[in-house]
Amino acid sequence: MDVDRKWHLIAEQRRALADLLAGLPVPELDRPSPCTRWRVRDVAAHVALAPASPGLLRILGAAVRARGDFDEVNRAMAVAHADALGAGLADRLRAVADARHKPAITTLDNLLFDTLVHVQDVATALGREVAMPLDGAREGAERVWRMGWPFWARRRLRGLELSATDTTWVRGDGALVRGPIRDLLLLLTGRTEVALPHLEGAGTAHLRASAT
Repeated sequence: MDVDRKWHLIAEQRRALADLLAGLPVPELDRPSPCTRWRVRDVAAHVALAPASPGLLRILGAAVRARGDFDEVNRAMAVAHADALGAGLADRLRAVADARHKPAITTLDNLLFDTLVHVQDVATALGREVAMPLDGAREGAERVWRMGWPFWARRRLRGLELSATDTTWVRGDGALVRGPIRDLLLLLTGRTEVALPHLEGAGTAHLRASAT
């Protein structure tokens, strides 16, 4: 997938997220998301923050204060951005939708799957559906499969064969887990309970056992 296509998909997903948030009352924005300790508004603010993320020195300083816990660094920055934007979160997402800047410590490939997955986090929390583009989901799944930290997907899903039913993508070896590439990407990024209802195959028994 070329660079322009990746940025195009990110822009589309930012707008889709803005549409999800438009007009939501405060209790909906404060709903818990599938990400532990992240509200809907925090996840959305994380997506909105990407084009204007603090520089490397500020991020590293925050990491030192968080004793190396980058998950906590991300959450703290997202919460602060969400609280600062308040009711303007959807407007901010639309304003930055086409921005082609990224945080200093990530790559475009990581930003693509991060955006795709977080839009699904918000949609799941709100009980809504947002389509995930097949080519983007496949690109994201391949990236997460190949990387190590923070998901360790190959190690965590050892003994399973993952097979997409709506595009060509098969990875791993063992008991079969098959389903839409969107849900395989959610599984790869640790959202097992969200993905499981949409997956089938002998390997899902292992996933259910590990999720309890």
